[in-house]
Amino acid sequence: MPVKTVAEPALPVTAGRFADEEIAPRANEFDRAEEIPAEVLRRVGELGLWAPFLPAEAGGAGLDLLGLGQVHAEIGRGCSSLRSLLTVHTMVSASVHRWGSDDQQARWLPALATGAVRGAFCLTEPDHSGSDATAAGTRAVAGDGHWILNGRKTWITGGRIAGLFLVFASSGTGMNAFLVPADRPGVRVTPVRHMLGTTASMLATVEFDEVRLGTEALLGPPGWAAGTVMTGALDLGRYSVACGSVGILRAALAACADYTSKRSAGGGLLRDLPAIRAKISDMVTARDAAWLLCEKAGRLKDAGDPATIMATWVAKYFASTAAARAASDAVQIHGANGCGPDYPVARLYRDAKVMEIIEGSTQIQELTIAGEAYREVTQ
Repeated sequence: MPVKTVAEPALPVTAGRFADEEIAPRANEFDRAEEIPAEVLRRVGELGLWAPFLPAEAGGAGLDLLGLGQVHAEIGRGCSSLRSLLTVHTMVSASVHRWGSDDQQARWLPALATGAVRGAFCLTEPDHSGSDATAAGTRAVAGDGHWILNGRKTWITGGRIAGLFLVFASSGTGMNAFLVPADRPGVRVTPVRHMLGTTASMLATVEFDEVRLGTEALLGPPGWAAGTVMTGALDLGRYSVACGSVGILRAALAACADYTSKRSAGGGLLRDLPAIRAKISDMVTARDAAWLLCEKAGRLKDAGDPATIMATWVAKYFASTAAARAASDAVQIHGANGCGPDYPVARLYRDAKVMEIIEGSTQIQELTIAGEAYREVTQ
């Protein structure tokens, strides 16, 4: 989905400074508490980082999508849980901006831009919609001027703090998308805790029990959400995860360079061992290659080129798998210290594993990317 706006180069710099000074030093604390403190979330809003790609008239900064990728890479370097909250908020905000009616945009975009209302993306279900995003058990039944929503969504990032849910539900005419305020009667939110990674992203299970919605809650064309709202939102989410994986690569490299420059073994520093230098070299190469793929996807998005869809699949595949390898090596380099709570690499290791699963698992990506390759050679 192209966003025809003017880039704001200062925002990635702001995000990097924020990550260095206020996020990375506390990321392990967030991880242990399994939440991002409210004052940090407010700070994100003060810095204009919730939805900076929205146009100025909607309260945003008009940041292009390449710039947004830079912001998410910087925040991902500091804390993947916070970056995950930005990811789903982006998916909701962009969907309202692209598909919302004038009334929906006027109601929601200014609050989404500032973070006064935080968005959560409700697609995955306990028994449906894992890798098959179009298989939804949640149902929406049309009535006389209203809809009745019933179902259950799980693993909802930011579900505990969201004020607005973007919910996908099946109806007699296909897949529909709905904007559901969190305070609507019949909406129940249950925290999901003790996750492997991104533990501070405040996941929840969200249930909808006879939730009555007006017709104004429907987002986008009726019955076509799978090919419009869902496709666009998932592409942006995949792009954010790819850029966030670059952030993990940068953090793992920085942690290892610092540790090996101070830690001695066999009478010398770890940094002088050939095996360590080989791993550091791999991290540098993966970091740079992953960002170049993300940069390509972002530029194609800003150009409105449909090739960005496959470019984003490739970027996410490479960046997430590279981040997982680098984080694993980072733990190995740190030894027993890497398994403990005093260094960031154990958190990076767990977060990186999540990147290989969310927004299209590694295996789904392999099927998709290979499928495109076969289509290209048989045309």
